[in-house]
Amino acid sequence: MENLKINVVVDSSLCLKNPESSELGKKIVGKGIEMINEMGYESFTFKKLGEQIGSNESSIYRYFESKHTLLVYFVNWYWSWIEYKLVFGTMNLNTPEEKLNKAIQLLVEDVKEDNSFSYINEVLLNKIIISEGSKVYYTKEIDNENQKGYYATYKRLVQRISDFVLAIQPSYPYPHMLISTMIEGAHYQRYFSKHLPSLTDTESGEDTIVKFYTELIQRAIK
Repeated sequence: MENLKINVVVDSSLCLKNPESSELGKKIVGKGIEMINEMGYESFTFKKLGEQIGSNESSIYRYFESKHTLLVYFVNWYWSWIEYKLVFGTMNLNTPEEKLNKAIQLLVEDVKEDNSFSYINEVLLNKIIISEGSKVYYTKEIDNENQKGYYATYKRLVQRISDFVLAIQPSYPYPHMLISTMIEGAHYQRYFSKHLPSLTDTESGEDTIVKFYTELIQRAIK
């Protein structure tokens, strides 16, 4: 995959200026990921980010109108990247069962850094999605932001995998609930495994979270 030119497309309406269009924009994204992962979303500010990248706070506002829209951008970039991996990883698979199992693996397994993007650390971004991503959705403006398309990438990804479920079992009544529960639940399990291990059943050297959700989904749609 490293030899392919990957183009992760994020809706232009999510930012005031495409951060990929300049070195400053890439610094904002790259250092923003590092800082939110290190200090948390609440403590993160554009002023602190500006100090770290050697730029005025006002220059960051030319790209993003608030730290909320920056987090929305991160979430959309992440799901666009995952969607690319899903399409690429399933294109040569022949059966919906194979495609569904591959999708579960891609969405649930530990994330590894993708060297195709020098300015984005996908491992740190995954940690942000797990610990901070829900703050994109739990907002009073969610309905308005949904109409603006803030969550379109995530919804499209869930639909893709739901289609695999329906290809296996057309009469299954809850495909979207099943897949979104898997994604969010896997995030909880990854977080618990690092901080509250008594709430999960992980084992050293074995990805039991992938095994659990593979078995759970297969049993659900039988």
